[in-house]
Formats: sequence, structure tokens, C-alpha cells
Amino acid sequence: MNVQRTQKALQLSRFLYDHAKTILFVYVVLNNSRKAQRHVRARGLLTTFRELYIWLANRVIGLALRFPAARQKVETEMEKARIEIEGKLVPQGADVVRHLSLPPAGQGIEWILKEMDTMDGYIKSPNYKLGKLSGAVYHGGDDMEKIIVTAYQRYCVSNPLHPDVFPAVRKMEAEIVAMCLRMYNHPTGAGTMTSGGTESIIMSVKTHRDWARAVKGITEPEIVLPASAHAAFDKGAQYLGIKVHTIPVDPHTRKADMKRIKRAINSNTIMLVGSAVNFPDGNQDDIVALAELARKYKTGLHVDCCLGSFVMPFLEAAGLSNGENGKYKLEPFDFRVPGVTAISCDTHKYGFAPKGTSVIMYRDSALRQYQYYVNPSWTGGVYASPSLSGSRPGALIAGTWAVMQYMGHQGYLDSCKEIVTCARTIANDIAATIPELQILGSPPGPVVAFSSRSEDLNILEVGDIMSKRGWHLNALSQPAALHIACTRLTVNAVDTFLADLKDSVKEAKAAPSGKGTMVTLYGLGNSSAVGPEMVGRVATMFIDTLYKA
Repeated sequence: MNVQRTQKALQLSRFLYDHAKTILFVYVVLNNSRKAQRHVRARGLLTTFRELYIWLANRVIGLALRFPAARQKVETEMEKARIEIEGKLVPQGADVVRHLSLPPAGQGIEWILKEMDTMDGYIKSPNYKLGKLSGAVYHGGDDMEKIIVTAYQRYCVSNPLHPDVFPAVRKMEAEIVAMCLRMYNHPTGAGTMTSGGTESIIMSVKTHRDWARAVKGITEPEIVLPASAHAAFDKGAQYLGIKVHTIPVDPHTRKADMKRIKRAINSNTIMLVGSAVNFPDGNQDDIVALAELARKYKTGLHVDCCLGSFVMPFLEAAGLSNGENGKYKLEPFDFRVPGVTAISCDTHKYGFAPKGTSVIMYRDSALRQYQYYVNPSWTGGVYASPSLSGSRPGALIAGTWAVMQYMGHQGYLDSCKEIVTCARTIANDIAATIPELQILGSPPGPVVAFSSRSEDLNILEVGDIMSKRGWHLNALSQPAALHIACTRLTVNAVDTFLADLKDSVKEAKAAPSGKGTMVTLYGLGNSSAVGPEMVGRVATMFIDTLYKA
């Protein structure tokens, strides 16, 4: 009897074990099939096959590069790139003094200032006040510098991590957030300051992830965004383990296909993304349509106004929102649009605040709480911080508050008129007088992007020639294009810019060299399936070089 019972028990165990394996196998197949179906639905068959081709090509070429001859050829080219990058960034020569360890005794202020002058002379930097930069320096004027330096000096040792020690800084930060919320038409909302647009975006991604996990039970979060959205969203998603569906934009309108965005939304979607305006070409996404989808599928919607910052909210009052002959029309984008749950705004761009300041805003404080980090059981005591940083420079907050008080509503209104008029002058002149070029989309704000109308002209060749004339423009891809982010410094350089651009177009057409930084990198990136990987290696070398003393 005992033997029979034992045999039956073993048979039952085998039966249950076999069925458990089958159930597990079926679950894995169904789960992965569902993921594959969502992936293909979001990207489409062509994009999916292209991604598969690139993946296979990377593996094949990776195997090929194991052969000594192929590997040696690639490494030789990479070494040339490294030497060229270091030559541009790292000062060379026997007269260069390198400070690789602490001095035996402290130096005086006179020596320090003299050494700074010497370092400035090692590699000649462009004079940003000439206005030949695309964005980069958002200079509010010499008076503004004095305001910032004075505020910074007063609060140079302050740290908002200790609000009881620095109550004035706490007050200023709260008021900065409140002013920005009112500017974006939601004074009852909530927000925090951050170190810049990237942190604001990453904080929003983190907030929506944690909200979706707590409220909707989502453990495999996904984000849907146009290809024109800032790379910080991909960066945040990579840090936080979130899948991203990138939807291509129309090459002419620069708008994402709403049908494709809708198709990419599924039960794991935590957030949609729109920009007002985007960085690559300065165009505005259809925030109203995105908000309708966000409300329908109960997802978040982040509107990236990091670049639009203190320009977009003033376009309407400046009389620049209705467009010119149907162009440059401003569409609704702020918290007045139901469905918008978060907005990022860089105070250190067109707000003219010191670099390293931004604001992330939410529709309500309940959502903002998902951004916080709280550890109630740490041995060092209760630890809580509102954003990524613990200690933060209160001096930057003081500088931002001082600048916003100094500028006031009228100051930002006048600045908006000046900068956007400058951008539209450039766009209109290109459209009217340079037939070889075309404006990308209909940008309502401070950024203008332009590409070539035909293959007879390489727009990146134009960019390289403009660089020789002292201009620092941004090179774009998909399609190849250039953009200029106009600032108050650009206003006085408009005529020079247009004259140099026309001459550069003529030169590029007459005698194309096929060489230059923009042309080389773009060509490398499009030369094969692993081109982007090679560009990535060059970019990694660039970052490494930043820390080469």
C-alpha cells in the first residue's frame, strides 16, 4: 500500500511538474508575443524590419571586426579622430602650465586672475558678444551680469537642503516656481527647481513612472514621443528602465502623425511627450491633440518648454501668436489645455538666469509628490529631497530670483518681441532670397532650421563654411539641416548672418570639398548600419577629452 501511494504521489508530482512547465512556457510565449505585437504596432513593419536589420548588421560587423586587419583599420581611424579632438580642446606646447596637484601653499587673488587670463589665451575662444552662436549663451546684458553676481555673492555659501539655516533661499525658490506657474497659466499648480532642462525632464519621467506604478499598477512602463523630442527623454528612460516608442515626424510640417502615436499607446504607456518648441527645428507639437489622447487613455502628458521658456508664454501678449500669412501660428500649449500634466521651463535660457537653473511644473501637488525621494529609516536621520540633487547651490536660486525681479513682465515681453522678430526676419529672408534652402516647418518661436532643397547642395557643407566664418550653428540629422537659436545677441548680427549664409551657399555649390566636421560626422553616421556606433565612439572620445588635464 505504501509503495502504491508513493508511486501515485510521484506520478502526481510529475503530472503537476509537467503541467507547470507547460503553463510557464505558454505564459512566456504569450507575454513575449504580446510585447512583440505592441512593438510592431508602435513602430510599424518597415521600422521593425529596419531595426532588426541594424541589429543583425551590428552583430555581423562586430564579428568581422574581430579579424586583426579590419580591427586595425577601424582603430587607426579612431586614433586620428582622437588626436584631432584633443588638438582642438587640450592646449599643447611646452609653455602650457598644467595644475595636476594642489600647490604647496595657497595662491593669492592676483595670481589666480592672472592664471585665468593665461588659460583663456591657450585656445582662443569665440567672442560670444558678437552674436555668432546658436543659443549656448543667453546673455541678458552687462547690467544683468551685475545683478547675478551681486545676488550670487550674497548667497554664495547657501544650501536649500537646510531651509532652516537659509530661509530666504527657500522663499525665493518657492516664489520662482510660483511665478513660472502663473506664467504658464496655472497658479494653483506645483513644481520644483532643478539644475537644468535635462534634470527637469528626468524628474518628470521619474514622477510619471512612479505615479503609474502606484495608481495603475504598471511595472513595465513605456513612453511615446515624437522623434523631435529632446534626447533627455531617452536619457531619463535609459536611466530609469523605461521603454521608448519614437514616432517619426513629417519632413515638411515637422509634426508627428497622431494616428501613429495613438497606435503606439498601450496599457503600459505612462506618458506622452510634446514640445513647445522642440530643439531640433523650433517647431511646436500639436499639444491639444496629444492632450486628448492623454485624457482618453489616462496617461500623463509632458510639454517640454525648456527652450521656449520665457518666449512662448509672451507670444500672445507680444502680438506674435496669429502668424504671418498663415505662418508661425501659435497653438495652445500650456496648462490651459486639459490633459497637460507637466511642463518644463528653463530659467537659464530666455529667462536670462544663471546657468544651472530650470523649473519642472505639475498640474497638482499630488503628482509632484511622486518626484520626491524620502528615506525615513536612514541611520543619519530622516532624509528627503525634492529632486535629484541633495545639496544645491542656493546662490543660483538667488541669482534666478533677482533676474526675474529685474526683468519683470514688461522686460520679458520686450525680449520676446525682439528675439522672435529676429528669428522671423531670418526665416522670411531665407525663404525669399535663398532658393537653394527651405525652412523646416513653421517655427513660432526663437529657433529657425533650414535644409537644402536638392542634392546639388550639401547643407552640412554650408555649415562647415559658416564655421570658418566664425558661426557656431547646430547640425541636425533626418533630414540633414542647420539651425540657429536666436538670442538677444543675434539681433545685432542678423544682417551679417544672412550675408555670410548666402556667401556660404554659393561657395558650397561652386567648390564642395566634402570635408569638415559636420560633413564627416554625418557621413560616418550614415555610411553603414553601424555608422551611428562609430559616431558614438567619437562622441565618447570627445567626453573623455573633456577630462584630459
